[in-house]
Amino acid sequence: MACSATSTTLISSIAAAAATKSMASPFSQNITLPNSFFGTRKSFLSRVPRSISLTRGSHSRNTFVVKASSELPLVGNIAPDFEAEAVFDQEFINVKLSDYIGKKYVILFFYPLDFTFVCPTEITAFSDRHEEFEQINTQVLGVSIDSVFSHLAWVQTDRKSGGLGDLKYPLISDVTKSISKSYGVLIPDQGVALRGLFIIDKEGVIQHSTINNLAIGRSVDETKRTLQALQYVQENPDEVCPAGWKPGDKSMKPDPKLSKDYFAAI
Repeated sequence: MACSATSTTLISSIAAAAATKSMASPFSQNITLPNSFFGTRKSFLSRVPRSISLTRGSHSRNTFVVKASSELPLVGNIAPDFEAEAVFDQEFINVKLSDYIGKKYVILFFYPLDFTFVCPTEITAFSDRHEEFEQINTQVLGVSIDSVFSHLAWVQTDRKSGGLGDLKYPLISDVTKSISKSYGVLIPDQGVALRGLFIIDKEGVIQHSTINNLAIGRSVDETKRTLQALQYVQENPDEVCPAGWKPGDKSMKPDPKLSKDYFAAI
C-alpha cells in the first residue's frame, strides 16, 4: 500500500529531527569495563568495576595514576607516634614507636598487602640482613593494612611457596589504616599503602623518607648506606657526606674553603 501524503510528511519530520539532534550532540556513552581490563593485584587497582566516559572528540584518557595523600610528614619533623598489634616470633605482640625513642634508630617501611609478589622479596631481604642493622643500633619495623592473622599465616608459609618464613623483626598490622595515613603513604581509593620507607633517629625525628610506587621494590643496601651516613653526620656535626658516601670514605667540610680539600682529593 502506498504511503499517504500525511504519513510521508510525518516520517520525514521525524527523520529530520533525529538527524538534527545527532548533529547537535556529540556521541557519549558510559561503558563499564571488566576487572580484567585494570588488572588485579598486579597494580592493586580497585576490583570494583569502573565506569569511564568515552566522548567523541575528547582527548582525555584514564591514566591510571596512583595517588597517595598530599600531606606527607616532612623530613626533620617528629615521626607520628603509633601503637599497634604485630606478629613477631610466631606470636602477637604490641609495638609502640615511642618505646624506641632515646634508644634506637628505626627503619619503618610500609608495603601494600600480604601474599603478594614484590613485598616478600623486600620483607625477607630486611630479615636476612637484620643483624647488620642490629649492629648499628637500629630496629626494623614492617607495616601493612593486613590483620595480624594474615601476617601470621604468611610467616607460617614457606618461602618457596611465596611465604616469609620466620622473620627477625615485627610485622605491624594497620587494619585501621591510621598509621599509613599519618605517614602520608595511604592510597585512599584503594585502601593500601605505597612502598614508603622512613629512617627515624633516636630523638624520634624523621631524617629520611623514600616512597616507591607499587611495582618498584626497595634496596636494603641503599637503606643501610643512608642510615650510616645519617649516623656519621650526627656524630660529626661539622661534616657532611657527599654522593654515594660509605663508611671509610672521605667526608666533606661544609665550608667554601675547607670543602676544597675534598674536591682536590677526588
